[in-house]
Amino acid sequence: MAITAELKNVTKRYADKTVLENLNLQIQDGEILALLGPNGSGKTTILKILALIENPTGGELKIMGETVTAKNAEKMRLLTSLVFQKTTVFTTSVYNNVAYGLKIRKFPRELLDSEVKKALKLVKLDGFENRPARKLSGGEQQRVAIARALVLKTKLLLLDEPTANLDPSNAAVLEEVIATVNRELRTTIVMATHNMFQAKVLPNRIALINEGRITEIGAPPEVFSKLSKSLVSFAAMDNTYKGKAHASGEGTTIVEVGNGVQVEITGQHEGDVSIFVNPQDIIVSRSTVESSARNVFKGIVTEIADLGSLVRLRIDIGRLFTVQITKRSFDKMGFNLGAEVFIAFKASSVLVV
Repeated sequence: MAITAELKNVTKRYADKTVLENLNLQIQDGEILALLGPNGSGKTTILKILALIENPTGGELKIMGETVTAKNAEKMRLLTSLVFQKTTVFTTSVYNNVAYGLKIRKFPRELLDSEVKKALKLVKLDGFENRPARKLSGGEQQRVAIARALVLKTKLLLLDEPTANLDPSNAAVLEEVIATVNRELRTTIVMATHNMFQAKVLPNRIALINEGRITEIGAPPEVFSKLSKSLVSFAAMDNTYKGKAHASGEGTTIVEVGNGVQVEITGQHEGDVSIFVNPQDIIVSRSTVESSARNVFKGIVTEIADLGSLVRLRIDIGRLFTVQITKRSFDKMGFNLGAEVFIAFKASSVLVV
């Protein structure tokens, strides 16, 4: 398998803080590699080094077999593109946003038009050329940013938490776009995420990152089939809990996660397990939720964070659960700190890790 990029014994320090330590990573040509880990683990720093935005304090970066140096850095930078978590689009049309990099490279107009249309089709924004980019939804703006990177046809596309601030429907569309770009263009993609569900289904390989080190790497089934210490140590991530499992005999299992909280999950499990619930899969309401969900709990809102188009709530039901809802839903329901609410999620939405 050809190698698109490689980090060899890479260390990165900021003042007296070591963010990456002797990190080794090979990125295979044409793959989707997910960097999975909690906030602060070093994922974004890896992406910035691969994008040549940051220089490693020590170690070596190779792209397409060539070691990056001060002499060739400008040339090598053209081989990678990075789309940040917080999307930035210019105050102009979608067309001008996507065409920006090509105009700088002085592409002829007829070729430029063709490439912009191809990129917009790939990200499912056909016909959006003349729309003001700033008036699009958060998910659509993220797709514009990806299209802007795609037209440059770099060897390596880097995505920093691409769906972190999106509602579930927009996140699903973006995940489909990422898979399509990889499949149809054979673009090598490295994406940082802390979403275990996303890491299980989207990439070819997962690298678990913790405290600036890769603790495990492999195909998703291989990594998730192990209750490794690395994966369990990610309990600092939202909605990840250790507990005792007891099979119910009805095709489900009850997991006791502490403080009297019992979570029902699909499948038969016994003994020690770790579980994860995606914040976007949890329904929250002022009254008891009428649904088929096996897990319904009453709790208190302890934290509210504005994420732009989304709002993140932390709800104490005996254990702290993080819930992510749209700004519109938040305003409609009028939540505030200390409010009594109900949360619900399906047994099938719980991932055993």
